[in-house]
Formats: sequence, structure tokens, C-alpha cells
Amino acid sequence: VILLCFRRYLRTALTSCLFWNTFGLGAAMDSKPNILLFLADDLGVGDIGCYGNNTIRTPNIDRLAREGVKLTQHIAAAPLCTPSRAAFLTGRYPVRSGMASSNGYRALQWNAGSGGLPPNETTFAKLLQQQGYTTGLIGKWHQGVNCEFFNDHCHHPLNHGFDYFYGMPFTLLNNCQENKPPELDVALQAKLWLYSQIITLAVLTLTVGKLTGLISVRWKIIACFTLAGGLFFISWYSSYGFVQYWNCILMRNHDIAEQPMRLERTASLMLKEAVSFIKRNRHGPFLLFVSFLHVHTPLFTTKKFLGKSLHGLYGDNVEEMDWMVGKILDSLDKEGLKNHTFTYFASDHGGHLEAQDGSAQLGGWNGIYKGGKGMGGWEGGIRVPGVFRWPGVLPAGTVIDEPTSLMDIYPTLVHLAGAVLPQDRVIDGRNLVPLLRGRAQKSEHEFLFHYCGSYLHAVRWHQKDSGAIWKAHYVTPVFHPSGAGACYGKGICPCFGEGVTHHDPPLLFDLSRDPSEAKPLSADTEPLFDTVVRKIGRATEEHRRTLTPVPEQLSLYNIMWKPWLQPCCGTFPFCWCDKEGDSTESL
Repeated sequence: VILLCFRRYLRTALTSCLFWNTFGLGAAMDSKPNILLFLADDLGVGDIGCYGNNTIRTPNIDRLAREGVKLTQHIAAAPLCTPSRAAFLTGRYPVRSGMASSNGYRALQWNAGSGGLPPNETTFAKLLQQQGYTTGLIGKWHQGVNCEFFNDHCHHPLNHGFDYFYGMPFTLLNNCQENKPPELDVALQAKLWLYSQIITLAVLTLTVGKLTGLISVRWKIIACFTLAGGLFFISWYSSYGFVQYWNCILMRNHDIAEQPMRLERTASLMLKEAVSFIKRNRHGPFLLFVSFLHVHTPLFTTKKFLGKSLHGLYGDNVEEMDWMVGKILDSLDKEGLKNHTFTYFASDHGGHLEAQDGSAQLGGWNGIYKGGKGMGGWEGGIRVPGVFRWPGVLPAGTVIDEPTSLMDIYPTLVHLAGAVLPQDRVIDGRNLVPLLRGRAQKSEHEFLFHYCGSYLHAVRWHQKDSGAIWKAHYVTPVFHPSGAGACYGKGICPCFGEGVTHHDPPLLFDLSRDPSEAKPLSADTEPLFDTVVRKIGRATEEHRRTLTPVPEQLSLYNIMWKPWLQPCCGTFPFCWCDKEGDSTESL
């Protein structure tokens, strides 16, 4: 009997070991790993040391790369923050969730807009929450707040699977710092003023016509026009004077902690919250998403780091962010969690080439890659750093050149947590665990589709049998001035209209031979040109058949400021509070 029991025990133990080793988990732990995600804002792929920069010091991010896996072809699903982050959170192209715009406003403009990540989208945080993870988001959200009322919080992080939120529901803007030129879309301001004038003229005409009997119209219709005109006028007026109070706020869960936020202590508060979250949840499992406000303009940097880099204010800001990464990693070490934590670092898209102050460059460097933030096709707008670490599971010092996507984080985390992917929708990301561990040599992606707003600009084909990475550009932005490499004077490059060029046949590159996209191929120079173009064209048609119509979250109505949706600490419109006081030490 004893011998029989021993045999059963031995068989069970061997089966258990086989399971954990098969999925690559046994080397580090025998339970679900903690998950720590770092996402920078507007960081260029060439801005950190492990990707070739020698003027900006990033020892902590570089350490992650040395101790883990570095991806050299890590691709954002969009070249702008709101749609890229929506794809990151859901594992789906933003066009599927309505987070891709068909107009000129490709990111949310106000906390008091009604657009945002739809409540029916399932984030990785929600799935991990269901698996027993304690989930937290520290930093930038930029996926909306409310839908119909100022406190319905339909787009809020707590409604998308996060147990705890401390950070900025919007994004940093120059408007958040005193003495900086306004950054909120100048074109939007002009359009709001034009609409205000047109509607005011219409109201006056209708009113005079009604009173004189020349026009038969109901007062209710005139009242509706008056209300609409008032909204456009208030949106125009507030875009000049109230952005700092209405957009630049910090929230703790559903409560406003600072309105407006005090930038001189924001980094300290974010760091304190991240370290505190790890300490509170050290018995795990936890998911902590640290979504940096760095390195978006206005590049507010604390005195400790000002003037320290060889790359001006932008370099100072990157080095401050790297220091924060190091402090958070130190907290993992202090709690004995380093070997039990799956860590990831990336940027939401490429560096902002057009961000300048006179001759000073305030945006990032995208290395050898053409283009930058806002450009849906060119590599500089979508190729980003991608670094993973999990000691004992992921082989240290590994470099992977295969095409991967920020959308891949979704199925990767779902796999690590033991959850199941949603079966009622298309998931565009792929599980990276086999590739990261060296169990697979090729990426599961055959095609990646590169959107600018809701417009498809380029398609990448990973021809696995030959190793070629073909990329066809159907639309490219018109650089200003000509040949400049960016759209200087326009903020960012447009996605459609007179500011783009359509290509038929498409511009074709083989990124494995020409990663800078400097020499487009043709039927005369590339024997496979027609075959590749046809193959990519068929894949594009198949992809488009998988798309279904959804409400556009970034429509003009949804991005327009609405007073009844404005988060306000106080009595509207006098929104002001400081619940943080001086509770945090300076950096």
C-alpha cells in the first residue's frame, strides 16, 4: 500500500513539473507572476542606451535589457497616444474599438469629452482581475472619463479592470505649465470660433425673422441653436483660459487629488504611489501599470536632473524617467520580488520630431528610422523600444529581431495569468512567451497593418521562409518644408487630405535590407515586386473583411468639451483643490 501511494505521489509530482516546465514557469516560481509594465510617453526608439544612444544615460532601462530580452522590431498599433494605448490595453487595432479617428482630431482633447475606451472593451487588467490579480494604474490614462454625467466614470480606469488608479486621466500639455505656449490644437480653436460665429449669425437671423414674421420657425428650434452656439463658444473660450484647471488634474480612484496639478511634485507623487502599491501587494499576485507622463512636452523636470544630460531639457527628462524606473525596480528587490515579476518597458509610439522651442529640440530621436509621432506608416512613428525581464525564465542578454506589436502584451499577460482570451471578438495580438523564451524562432505575425487614424497607410509582410520584411506604403505624409523629414509648423503630420500623397502602386521596401526606408523598390529593381504587392493587397482585403462598424469615439461631438461632464473639485466652474498638500518629499 505504501509503495502504491508513493508511486501515485511520484507520478503526480512528475506531471506537475512537466506542466510548469512546458510553459516556462517552473524555473522562477510555481504560481502566477507579478506583472510590472512601464510605458513611456513619446519616447523615441533611439533615446535609450541599449538602443544605441550615447548622449542620454539610461542605466536602469539598460539593465533590464541586459538581464532580459530586447526586441528590435517592436511596433505600436498607432503613432499617437490615445489610439496606441487603446490597442495596448485591448490587444486590438484601435479601428476595431472606435478609438481611431476619421477627422483631424486623433486623440482626446478634454477630460470633459464624452469619447473614450468603450465599456464593452475588455482590457487585460479586467481579465487579470478576474484571475485574482490586484491591479493598479499609476500615471497617464488618456482613454476618457465620463459618457453622460460628470460622475458616471464609464471610461475610467476603475471601470476597465483596475482596482486602483492614481494619475492623470488626460495627458500632459504645455498648458499644464505656466509661461508655456498653448498646446491644445490651434486648428480646433479656430474651428470652434468659426462655428460659434456661424451659429450666432443663424440665431440672430432666425430671431429677427420670427419677430418680424418673415420666417416661420419654432422658438424651440431657436433655443436649440442658441444652446449649440453657447457650447461652441464656451469650448472656444475655455481652450484659452481654463485648460490648466480642467485638463491638468490628478485623480485618486474617482476622487480629484489636485486641480490643477502642481508639476514640481508630480514625479515624486507618482513614484511614491508606485512603490507603495508594490509594498501593499507584495504577497501578490499584482499587475502594476506605470504609465509615465515623461517624456511628453512640456518636459517638466525636477531641479535634481536639470542640465545633467548632454541632450538638453529632453535628455534631462529621459534621465529622470530612467531614475524613476530604477527606484521602482529597487522596490521589487527590497520586497524580494525580482525573480517573481514579469517586467516590461516600452513607449506608446515614436518621438515627436515637430516638438521644438526655437532651435531647441523638445522631442525624441527615432534613430535611423524615418518619420516620427503622428506618422502612421513610417518606422520612426511606430517602432519603439521593447524590453522584457523575468529572471530564471527569460534568457538574459537576448536580442530578438522578429516583428512584434504592443498589442502582443494582451495575450501574453492573459497566458501568464492562466486566463482565456475573449472568444466574442478579434484579438490582433499574439502570445510572446514562446518567442521570448526561445522556444519559437519566428514571430506569429505574418502581416501588421499600420493605421493613421482610421486610414490604412502601410502594411508589413513578414515573409518567414525568406526572412524578408516587406512593407508597402499606400499613403505617406507630405513633409514640410519639402524633404525635411517631418511636418514642421503643423504640430504633427495629417492622415488624409492635401497633406498626404497616395501611392499606386505602393511604395515598397524590404526592411531587412533597408530599415531606414531610404530606397523604394520597383518592378525594375525587385523581381518579386508584383508578387509582393499582390500578396499584401490580398491580405489587406482579408483584414478589412474582419472589421465591423462601431461608434467613433473621437468624433467632433465626442471630443468637444461639455460642461456637464467636467470633473470638478469644488463648485463648477471654480474647480480648484489640493488634497496632496506637502505630503511628499521632493526628488
